[in-house]
Amino acid sequence: MGEHEPGQRATVARAAEIAPTASLGPDVRVWDGSHVEAKAVVGADTIVGRGVTIGRGVRVGSRCKIQNAALVYGPAALGDGVFVGPGVVLTNDTVPRAVLPDGSVKSGEDWQASAVVIDDGASIGAGAVCVAPVRIGRWAMVAAGAVVTRDVPDHALVAGVPARRIGWVGRSGVRLVEGTDALVCPRTGERYTVDGDVVGLLR
Repeated sequence: MGEHEPGQRATVARAAEIAPTASLGPDVRVWDGSHVEAKAVVGADTIVGRGVTIGRGVRVGSRCKIQNAALVYGPAALGDGVFVGPGVVLTNDTVPRAVLPDGSVKSGEDWQASAVVIDDGASIGAGAVCVAPVRIGRWAMVAAGAVVTRDVPDHALVAGVPARRIGWVGRSGVRLVEGTDALVCPRTGERYTVDGDVVGLLR
């Protein structure tokens, strides 16, 4: 991959494959061995690492990072500023089978894909698996190796198999700590309220 100046069109490594109907925004960078399939859309300033699959019809927002060997199957939808760690898998088939009950090979018409939806600012740790259909809330953090089988609230920190909430994180990604009247981000000092599974930033 050559030099890349801000404001340029997308930069694509020679060994990457981009479908003719895929759309890459300005300043997108796609590294070696990656595939961006038909009708996928990748937003501005997003980095797609080596050996990544962006499946058919996937929507990726702006300023995302999709790390090496991640598999993002359509119709997944990623908001702005989403981080997808190396080796992450976003599935799309709730009942995976290679064949029908009569033994014949399944075709595209024999199943309906489900989506993993990841909202703005969320992060998916290395090797995590998100099992569709599922939504990851804004600024949430999925720990490395987790298996997400149910929706994750905004700002939740989840870990394990299956993934369960073990805390809350702020926009910096650092775990929030108890303050006198709110949860506090140790890095930024931002303060958050919690009401059940709803976390809100205090202005």
